Amino acid sequence: MTNIIITGCSSGIGLETAKYLKERFISVYPTSRNLEDVEMLKALGFDNAMLLDVRDATHIERVIQTVMQKEKKIDVWFNNAGYGQPGMIEDIPTNVLQEQFETNVFGLHECTRQILPIMKAQGYGKIIQHSSVLGLISLAGRGAYNASKYAIEGLTDTLRIELQGTSIYPVLLNTGPISSDFRKNALEKLQNNIDIENSDYKENYIKSLHAKKSNVPFNLEADAVAQVVYSIIAAKKPKPRYYITKATYILGYLKRVLSTTLLDKILFKIG
Repeated sequence: MTNIIITGCSSGIGLETAKYLKERFISVYPTSRNLEDVEMLKALGFDNAMLLDVRDATHIERVIQTVMQKEKKIDVWFNNAGYGQPGMIEDIPTNVLQEQFETNVFGLHECTRQILPIMKAQGYGKIIQHSSVLGLISLAGRGAYNASKYAIEGLTDTLRIELQGTSIYPVLLNTGPISSDFRKNALEKLQNNIDIENSDYKENYIKSLHAKKSNVPFNLEADAVAQVVYSIIAAKKPKPRYYITKATYILGYLKRVLSTTLLDKILFKIG
């Protein structure tokens, strides 16, 4: 039976992907950084749920060792854990940017580093890296998150070249708007980490905090990502990247064909 370890399964894409794959007889090891969420996963029938804070290398090592003891192999690792830190560039304290990178980039990198020797020893594997449409284009007020996803793109593009000739496949997911707790969590980060009262963008921030969640164009449910992950698992040789939602296709295309100046004007209006 094929197995997969998924980080960041407390809600949204991670949780829905775990459910979707379990229903299709994949051996799923969902993880979360909070014990209460691990218990929630177990209550849902995920007996293999484990604690994993990707910022802690010992957590990663323990999860890998546990799965290897039970399965003797790890087929797929899905680096899904991450969050968005809103704020204009000038308002993002450097330590807050570091925190964004600790989870989205450094945690992902440490997971990748630790799983690679396992996959090299067994001679195969798939590493799915959750990037974003914001790893392809940038939007105002999302600088920390943009930067973290651009970093994931660079690391994964490089790793793919370094693994040429092997049966280990790094795969990028460029998701667009997906139904999840992402926005709610991001607004909490905005309130906690940005000095809204003393910002030149105070009115913008307040507007964001009080805006009612509206229908986002091209929004998809989280199982759209789960379906792509399942297709990656089933593929003998998966594609290096998968666009998810029409927003990603449209903006990815515009990035390729428009001048930077013209694209910036469009992205300014979107933001």
